[in-house]
Amino acid sequence: MNYELKPTILMVPGLRDHVAEHWQTLLEQKLPKALSVPPLEHDKLSCAARVAALDAALAKIDGPVILVAHSAGVMIAVHWAQQHSRKIHGALLAAPADLETPLPAGYPAIDALAQNGWQSIPRKPLPFPSIVGASRNDPLAQFERVSAMAKDWGSRLVDLGEVGHLNPAAGFGEWPMAESLIHELI
Repeated sequence: MNYELKPTILMVPGLRDHVAEHWQTLLEQKLPKALSVPPLEHDKLSCAARVAALDAALAKIDGPVILVAHSAGVMIAVHWAQQHSRKIHGALLAAPADLETPLPAGYPAIDALAQNGWQSIPRKPLPFPSIVGASRNDPLAQFERVSAMAKDWGSRLVDLGEVGHLNPAAGFGEWPMAESLIHELI
């Protein structure tokens, strides 16, 4: 793919930020016009701080942008879209974490998520084209809930099959489908 005249690809990682073997990190290294929202040093669980970090990263980019979000990064992007008016070319929203339901052990508790502004999940249509990639066996979100979110956001839903949370723990380093979905948005 020729990305020279294409939008900047901005990775929006989830709460675990940048993981070296994660498909977002690998894709950012591969694509010439790809950047990532930098990790937070403070207020790591704050939705408002994450949204502000996304907004700050966008402010440094001239021209069109495609957001590539994963897990809670999807929720960061959706919250951002409800609060800001910058034109976004499109968004790939992969394996959204359902932060309205209890998550497995090792993830923030539902009350901590509520106290840090993650609830409720915005359900208004997104003001840009979007594709939601949903897993059938994601431990962080039921397929039916993600399908309903995609419908509410006006997103095209892509059934990814049984890919877990689409992360290294689920066997995903590289995720080749991401490039083809990004190409659709371009």
